[in-house]
Amino acid sequence: MIDDEENLQQKPSIEAKAEAEPSTIAPVKDSHRDFEFNLRELAGSMGDFGTLVPLAIGYIVIVGLNPAGFLVMLGLTNIFLGLVYKIPMPLQPKKVVATAAIAQKWSPSLVYGTGFSLGLAWLGLSFTKIKGEPLIEKMSKYTPQCVIRGILLALGISLAIIGFEMLLSGLLFGLIAIILIVVLRNNKNAPAALVLVLLGIVIIAFQGQLLGVFIFNFTLPPLTAPTLQSMYQGMLLAGIAQIPLSITNAVIVVAALIKDYFPERAVSEKRIMQNMGVMNVVAPFFGGFPMCHGGGGLVAQYSFGARTGGANIMEGSIELILGLLFAGSIVALFSAFPIGIVAAMLLFVSVQLVSFVKDIKRDLREIGIMLVTAILSILTNMAVGFALGIIVFYVLKKIKSENDFQV
Repeated sequence: MIDDEENLQQKPSIEAKAEAEPSTIAPVKDSHRDFEFNLRELAGSMGDFGTLVPLAIGYIVIVGLNPAGFLVMLGLTNIFLGLVYKIPMPLQPKKVVATAAIAQKWSPSLVYGTGFSLGLAWLGLSFTKIKGEPLIEKMSKYTPQCVIRGILLALGISLAIIGFEMLLSGLLFGLIAIILIVVLRNNKNAPAALVLVLLGIVIIAFQGQLLGVFIFNFTLPPLTAPTLQSMYQGMLLAGIAQIPLSITNAVIVVAALIKDYFPERAVSEKRIMQNMGVMNVVAPFFGGFPMCHGGGGLVAQYSFGARTGGANIMEGSIELILGLLFAGSIVALFSAFPIGIVAAMLLFVSVQLVSFVKDIKRDLREIGIMLVTAILSILTNMAVGFALGIIVFYVLKKIKSENDFQV
């Protein structure tokens, strides 16, 4: 990801990291199975449940998106990603668009238009070249490792803040869930994420709400179409702000994490961006919402056990079944799920994200840039933190080079 210039940090091999010190990134075995369908993979597929559920509830309950369209398109996309990449490929709502849509109570048509416009933008950017090199890959090449780690640190802190706020609303179940995560973290027979989901369903049943939640009703996703007005308005309201954030967290960070976790199956930034383009151009015609990849989602899935494309396939199959057969039950199920359990999962993922700072080069300058990137990302947004972090890095690099020359 980083070029060979002296002052840009080279990433050590997975084996070298393992020998040097313990890391959250486990050494990858020589052989990688394409698909596994077991409890560990199922638990890993639910790893980013804590970030998906709150946004899904907002989209369906507040914005009024059709649950069948929401879940079917999410499920089909997950299955496709699992089959193609054979690794856990994260799939999440675009956070800037989702937050704006929920907070401002958009109409569904505005959501579809925004997603379609962003899909066209990703396809356009993926084919843009500078001096024969794809623009996105050139951006990745000159992105310092300390800035990437700063973005991951900001994501972890942001999720922790949200998690603590949610934990206060469901303290008892949240503390129980945290204990279960600690105890079952490495348990292959009873993976933590799967146990937590089952616990949530048991709690709903104990509260007498389960029978009223599951209502069988076959439903196909609706046929929808973005309009020019919704495309233009959505881009102005949130789409433009979404672009730099997605380039950072959904493209560059995800590509870097895949190289860390699965070096033998690295995916280029260009291909990740084309993924987002295709899925967001297609989804709005069937009630789908704006989707992207995400560094936090990949860390969450890996942390809870996902290692192969089977995780995406199982998650997608569950979403497909729920969308086709239980679309009318989704709102009630999401609303009834204990918030404390969701909070505990968010907090665990936040810890995993923050732990990546251990991989940064032990250099005061790079540590400082990482902290600046993280602080600016939290106080403003990740696009601002990303841009200013890179500027600070190259300004300091230039100053250091001039000083070395003078000496």
